[in-house]
Amino acid sequence: MKIQIKSRYNDAVIFECEADSLKLAVELAVKSRVDLSGVDFSGMDLSGADFSGVDLSGVDFSGANLSGTTFTGANLYRADLSGVDLSKLKW
Repeated sequence: MKIQIKSRYNDAVIFECEADSLKLAVELAVKSRVDLSGVDFSGMDLSGADFSGVDLSGVDFSGANLSGTTFTGANLYRADLSGVDLSKLKW
């Protein structure tokens, strides 16, 4: 299926690909070194995704499922994590 990752500020498409899940699309974007700062991931299921070393400044994760997600070395400056269970993240 076609998956689009969009900016939270103006709904512009930041990354687009064919993938079986959002998690796989995110992993492909990370491997492709796409700038994910300011992306809208609100309410999405990103469980198990690996954001190690990624610039996620300004990203909207509000209400997202981030269980088992890895953020080692990620920049989360001004990221919105409201409604996220932080005890299930990997730092």
